[in-house]
Amino acid sequence: MQVAMIVGTTQSTVKHRTLETHKLLVAQPLLADGVSADGALTLAVDRFGAGIGDRVMLTSDGGAIREMFGVENSPIRWAVLGLVDN
Repeated sequence: MQVAMIVGTTQSTVKHRTLETHKLLVAQPLLADGVSADGALTLAVDRFGAGIGDRVMLTSDGGAIREMFGVENSPIRWAVLGLVDN
């Protein structure tokens, strides 16, 4: 798991069928202090309604992603696992 700040959204003209109904977010991973950037921006798939400025928990766990999205084969690498309370 990784805490991240949502810094933007993105759109795609063509999506894998498992992504067609989901929002794509641009996320900045954060260090343990919850403020400092930890690496490059990443693309995350959202099912929780996160928006710009929200802190979220991301997961790259394949099993969790398969269960959350109900798919066996998907190109999802990072997914929003939940919103972080402020």
